[in-house]
Amino acid sequence: MEIIDVSQVSYAYGDGSMALKDINMKIKSGEKVAILGPNGAGKSTLFHLFNGILKPTSGTITVNGMEVCKKNLVEIRRNVGMVFQDSDDQLFNPTVRQEIAYGLLNMGVSGKKLENTIEWALKTVGMSGYEDKSPHNLSGGQKKRIALASVLAMKPKVMVLDEPTAALDPRGVHKLIRLLDSINKELGITLIFATHDVDTVPLLADKVYLLDKGKVVMGGTTEEVFNQKEVIRKINLRLPRVAHLIEILDRDGILNADDLPLTIGQAKDFLEKNKSQV
Repeated sequence: MEIIDVSQVSYAYGDGSMALKDINMKIKSGEKVAILGPNGAGKSTLFHLFNGILKPTSGTITVNGMEVCKKNLVEIRRNVGMVFQDSDDQLFNPTVRQEIAYGLLNMGVSGKKLENTIEWALKTVGMSGYEDKSPHNLSGGQKKRIALASVLAMKPKVMVLDEPTAALDPRGVHKLIRLLDSINKELGITLIFATHDVDTVPLLADKVYLLDKGKVVMGGTTEEVFNQKEVIRKINLRLPRVAHLIEILDRDGILNADDLPLTIGQAKDFLEKNKSQV
């Protein structure tokens, strides 16, 4: 069943310029979906439509069978949790405890259930013991985890993340990818994330939509999309570095690669199977 269904959606800015044009997407419950595109492709605008921050100029979006419209906004926002690109735009309370509690209190959660949920959310993101610290004094990676915890506490069915690895160092990126994968597998939360970091996508996504100039250029499995090299490059993106290396070796006649490995693990398996060519 589709948890999110986007049908013929367009969005125009106040000056009439089109940010999104006839977008169609079907995202199933439990999927990990990357919206990949260059800067200005319309990724953030699309995300703001998912939970009703913006309203489509035309077309419809449904979340868990409910149309995203004014009368359903409270329930839609319980189902779709947003994690912003810049954690400082999301964290505004003086302590981590108050930050996690904010949305819960608005939902009427209190007492022991409130405390248990705060404890669970922080434990899930590996931030137990930070309850009384100020979120504003934490590192970028820690802020990202607190932002995730504040959304997780609401128990959404879908988590939407705008450039989740932005401003993180390589170790922080690795930790975040492992955490998001765990959230998806263990809690069954559908993940949708926007990025132009092509190296991150194969490590997390099982489905990819390419977005360029407000239009969906292509959609499919991660392997299907990244094997369309001309399409990727036409919208000013590139292959993951591992895939590009194998592509060069194939072009130079050193290896014969029909399908490109996208991660180091896949490249290792590929090279072991093709030892005779190396």
